[in-house]
This record gives sequence, C-alpha cells and structure tokens, in this order.
Amino acid sequence: MEVGRLRALLELARCGTMAAAAEALFLTPSAVSQQISQLEEEAGVELTERIGRGVRLTSAGQALVRHAERVMVVLDEARSELAELRSEIAGELRIAAFPSIASAVLPETFKALQQAYPRLEIVVEEFDPIEGLTALKSWRTDIALIDDLSGAVSDSQKSVELVPVAEDALYVAVAADHAVSRRPSVSLADLRNETWAIESTWSGFGDIIINLCRRAGFEPRINAKCRGFEMVGAMVASGCSVSIVPGLRLVRPPAGVTWVKLRPEVRRKVFVAYRLGERDHPTIKVFVEEIVRTASRVLG
Repeated sequence: MEVGRLRALLELARCGTMAAAAEALFLTPSAVSQQISQLEEEAGVELTERIGRGVRLTSAGQALVRHAERVMVVLDEARSELAELRSEIAGELRIAAFPSIASAVLPETFKALQQAYPRLEIVVEEFDPIEGLTALKSWRTDIALIDDLSGAVSDSQKSVELVPVAEDALYVAVAADHAVSRRPSVSLADLRNETWAIESTWSGFGDIIINLCRRAGFEPRINAKCRGFEMVGAMVASGCSVSIVPGLRLVRPPAGVTWVKLRPEVRRKVFVAYRLGERDHPTIKVFVEEIVRTASRVLG
C-alpha cells in the first residue's frame, strides 16, 4: 500500500471530512477522495461510507488506520536510524512555532545550531499550538512548539513525544500612565470597562483571552483585532487599549507598556513536540537539546 494513501486515510480519520483532510495535506478534496478510492482497491474492501454529505470510516477503515499509525512510526524510526548512520547533522528541519515562544528563544537557538552545523537548514513557520500539532501529525513539519493552555497537549495522544521547554505566566499589558500600572497585580474584573486589543482574535490565544474575560463576568469590548503583537503594543502604549500577553513577550517588550501580574495567576507550560518514531533522529535530538538550553539561559 502506498504511503501517501495511508497518510490520506489517517488525515481523514483525524479530521472527519474530505475537505479538512485535503486542507491538512495541501491537496484538493477530489485528490484525497481519489487516494482513498485507490487504497480501497488495494485493500479489496470498503474503507469509508457516506453519511449524508460526509463520510465515516467502516470497521475495515478503522482497522487499517490502527495499522497505518504503526507503519508511520516504523518509517520515522527507519529514517532516524539512517540519519544516525550518516553521522551528519544536515538537511532541512521544519519548525512550527507560535509567535511568543518563537520570538523569545528561536533566534538564539537557530544561531547556535547554524554555527555548530553549517549544513543544517532550519525553516520556521508560524502556527498557533493546535495548528502546529496538526502540522506535525500530518508530516508537514518536523517539530512543533505547543502549550498546555491551548489544549494542544491534551490532543497530542500517543504518537507524539513532549519535552518541557519553559513555563510562562500571562500578564495584563497597560499604558505606562494607566491607573493600574503601579499596582503589584490586577484582576480581570478590574478591567471590565476597558477596551481591548487582542492579537489574532481568530487564533487560539485570542479565544483564551476572551474566555478568561467571560469567566471574570464580562464580555471584552474589542477595539483592535491585530494580526501581530506590534499593533497590540502600539494600541496599549497609546492608552487606547489594554490586553493580556504572555510573559515570554517580556524578552523584547515594547516601549511605553507596563506589565502587571494577573490575579489570580494564569500559567502555561511550553513543550517541544516531535513524532514518537523520531525520538532518536540526530537532528531532532540536537534541536531539542539546544532549545531547552537556550530557553533556560534566555528566560532564566
């Protein structure tokens, strides 16, 4: 059975629809449907059945998924062993990372690895933690940086291994002359009448901020939906907005913004994730070791 077709079946099982599986694999839905049909021909049994406008796996499809998951782990292990035998850290390493951890520790990690291994090419792409984990599971990336506040850790399941990188607290960001800027801590309830700037409100972190405000008893009035932290910082510094930001942003804080501890404290753990079959891959190993070392040095 062709590996690409097995991957299509795995994505269909994980995503639940042809359209979602196609998006994860960078294919069209018709291409995924064709791969599943070809896999059914190879298997000699129907693997999916139509339910309304969607599809679901048959018992044979579910059985093949279980075998396919083991096959993919074995293939990853084979690639790792071959890489060990080459005794060289080289080639492309793809990283999925969310913005705050990427800006805090990845530049120094990259620098150290490129100096030590000049033939190693590291490519990073910005994903929120859930998206990064999805990319890792669909072999679109080799490493994903995720956290336990987004729900990504609970979705990691048995096919992914996690290594702790850092622990982070969330802060309230206000203008330097804001009324609460000199307080040792502030509750969200104290900010119910403020207007809010939120980074990527369509992303997981935007949802986290909104849900924290709702748990504090109010719906945040959002006056800035920002694609990046630069705009959030500018809106806060001007006094037009307040926000909640990761403590990781303190590594490179914007001017004119004061960081106040959130009460009660909200913390998250950050992990580097990789596929279980690649735990012995030499390139994965050196990256994990270096980012843990860099995070300890940079974040204290």
